[in-house]
Amino acid sequence: MRIRSTGLALFAGLSIFVAACSNGGASSSPAASAGPTSAASAEASAPASAPASAAVKSDLKIGVVTDVGTVNDKNFNEFTFVGAQQGAAAIGADPPPVVVPTSDADYAPLIQAFVDQNFDVIVAAGFNLVPATAAAAKANPDIWFIGVDHAPCINATGDVDPTFADCSGDVSKLLPKYIAINYAEDQAGYLAGIVAASATKSNVIGAVGGVSLCGPCIRYMQGYELGAKSVNPAITVKSAFVSDSDFKVGFADQAAGKTFGDQFITQNKGLDVLFQVAGLTGNGLVDAACAAKINAIGVDVDQHESYPASQACILTSAEKHLALSVNDSIVGIADGTAKGGLTYFNAKNDGIGVSPFYDAASKLPTDIQAKIDEATAGMKAGTVTTCPAKCGQLPVSQP
Repeated sequence: MRIRSTGLALFAGLSIFVAACSNGGASSSPAASAGPTSAASAEASAPASAPASAAVKSDLKIGVVTDVGTVNDKNFNEFTFVGAQQGAAAIGADPPPVVVPTSDADYAPLIQAFVDQNFDVIVAAGFNLVPATAAAAKANPDIWFIGVDHAPCINATGDVDPTFADCSGDVSKLLPKYIAINYAEDQAGYLAGIVAASATKSNVIGAVGGVSLCGPCIRYMQGYELGAKSVNPAITVKSAFVSDSDFKVGFADQAAGKTFGDQFITQNKGLDVLFQVAGLTGNGLVDAACAAKINAIGVDVDQHESYPASQACILTSAEKHLALSVNDSIVGIADGTAKGGLTYFNAKNDGIGVSPFYDAASKLPTDIQAKIDEATAGMKAGTVTTCPAKCGQLPVSQP
């Protein structure tokens, strides 16, 4: 395929990091040292491009647009990129380049730059990129788009409704090459709740989300409460949000998280386990938990490995298996089995879980893994309820 120069000029003009990584994250670009590290967790431990000598080499061109921040954030950006690397390697495609926006104004131009360069698959990391990704998918029906943590509200004309007033459109029919990956956060939260209830001495635990507008955050917290109450129906679960609508404060301000966490712990006497559902801001919540000498639970990825400062107090993390879901989607595109629309990753396809306990195992009962395994089996069988009827909607606490 011929590559047009317009996209490269745009990347340079925005001073965005671009790296085509290969063989475990190495790159011929001088910027490679800024790229993601290898094996940040067990999920990312597989070689990024081991099957390069596969019998069949794919000519699919795959590109990745992260959210604002860095590639090697040990969270959504990194594990989305790792999944794209693994998927490209699995099908024998060239290692994917990755671009990092400096602000949300860059989302659409960076996606368009990949379109202009005739890329076949464009991967977008995080729900903030939903409007730009959905618009590009509508305008370019021959290109595959993989949206990680995407659950777009599409109206009858195939456009995103940011108000969620008209979600009558069927993504799979109106945007047939847009794979909108979403996860059963309530299931991962449920498992985290089992851990929290098994570790607490006071029977008072807490959960703090980044923004109250965040449906996935609410699902995490609802599942957490139900999981905890499956162990002890009398347990008290305190919940709050860092912000009602400010996504920067809610998800990208570690200092704000520390301040909020300090206050939350002080206001909720006896609380001895805190579940953070707030991204980078949540690292500040973990800092507050460690400073108060109580236990913390991380979110999305294995934070014991992604945020070493957490190791002083972290029990486990509620995980979305980001790399696995991106890898599987790319393989599906290559072998012709992929379908557009909402794609759900849950316990049944190993799309969620909790991280290893590491040294925190000493704080937990010896049967904790058996409890986790039993609950996971129940989720796979459909016999365990992990979210209320109004799943993902406020209020978080159950009656």
